[in-house]
Amino acid sequence: MGTDTVRAQAGDDAAERRREQHGWYFYDWACSVYSTSVLTVFIGPYLTSVARAAADPDGFVHPLGIPVRAGSFFAYCVSASVVLAIVVMPMAGAAADRTGRRKPLLAAAAYTGAAATTGLFFLDGHRYLLGGALLIVANASVAVSMVLYNSYLPQIAPPEERDAVSSRGWAFGYAAGSLVLVANLVLFTGHDSFGVSEATAVRICLASAGLWWGVFTLVPLRRLRDRRAPAAAAPRARGWRQLAATVRDLRGRPLTLAFLVAYLIYNDGIQTVISQASVYGSQELGLGQSTLITAVLMVQVLAVAGALGMGRLARTYGAKRTILGSLVAWTATLAAGFFLPAGAPVWFFVLAAGIGLVLGGSQALSRSLFSHLVPPGKEAEYFSAYEMSDRGMSWLGPLLFGMTYQLTGSYRDAIVSLVVFFVLGFGLLARVPVERAIRDAGNPVPDRI
Repeated sequence: MGTDTVRAQAGDDAAERRREQHGWYFYDWACSVYSTSVLTVFIGPYLTSVARAAADPDGFVHPLGIPVRAGSFFAYCVSASVVLAIVVMPMAGAAADRTGRRKPLLAAAAYTGAAATTGLFFLDGHRYLLGGALLIVANASVAVSMVLYNSYLPQIAPPEERDAVSSRGWAFGYAAGSLVLVANLVLFTGHDSFGVSEATAVRICLASAGLWWGVFTLVPLRRLRDRRAPAAAAPRARGWRQLAATVRDLRGRPLTLAFLVAYLIYNDGIQTVISQASVYGSQELGLGQSTLITAVLMVQVLAVAGALGMGRLARTYGAKRTILGSLVAWTATLAAGFFLPAGAPVWFFVLAAGIGLVLGGSQALSRSLFSHLVPPGKEAEYFSAYEMSDRGMSWLGPLLFGMTYQLTGSYRDAIVSLVVFFVLGFGLLARVPVERAIRDAGNPVPDRI
């Protein structure tokens, strides 16, 4: 084969890889709107209000005949969705690796979630059971779809490109979340001028996230392609037997497991800060709902710049050092949060800016670094363990936050208690020799990692 032919083939391969990468980014663009508008902003307060409207005089609803306080119904639904996701994720991951057909599985998970989210438009009156069921399905579906989505990363990006590709994906997601949240807030705050009630405006916001998710999922489904599964993947076990096999395999790769444990700990801290920051702002600092929603929007916008900026830093300093730097920044942000004065939204916005700048990058680079530690042919299987460590263990941080508040009566003590996750995560990650871990996984070591 001549030199010109080789160069032409290499150019064609690079163009096809870029096409797939651009399609891959759009799944973050499609599904991140659910996490931002639905889960973070609207569904919790609205579903709780519907449950309270359906409650008995003592404030209880009775799903399946079980007495549940209306104010706890949303939290229980989120917990149930995590359980469902943990059941389904290993099955989806094993099927993807065994057959090589990720795209049909991604489509099934995405459109199940999008349909459930769109169906939240019908959540009104006393229909709290409908809302709870749709929330459980949507939240589990987005978790399963992310396993399949993340497992494409080692296939569409060579080692030297993964930090940048992963960071762009997160940036796309935060950009979409910001764009749709702005539109939602315009409708929500000006619902009278649009001729709709506040409840109807919320239902439109919820349904619009599902429609957005479904429409933009078409882009990755058109551009991503399936690869034939390795012959060795054919006889793999299914479902939970596959999960048990994955755990055994991880025990045989202690360095990959060590990274996963470090990620589990510091990511639990990240997720807890995200979920509890609004409680801290409203209960400890006395800030209003409009201030809190504006802060959420600021986090989304700055997370775009943060993800791209930290991706650039990783090219110079390596992903591991950049993640370690972000954990130092998280610790400093929480320490500053302890001293925020009450009734001063400007300083809360400064805190939100700090969170936004490190949020996207720390998550994006963790994903790309883990992709180097995955044995070839086991991408979906290992990313199901990665996603399960993310979602399945995300109760430890809220538990510590709640217990600290219960013992001290101070949300300031509760928020600063989360520093332990970042300090411990930093120590564990710093001890992982990532170059040796990459070689042990059977992958080439990038020039900068």
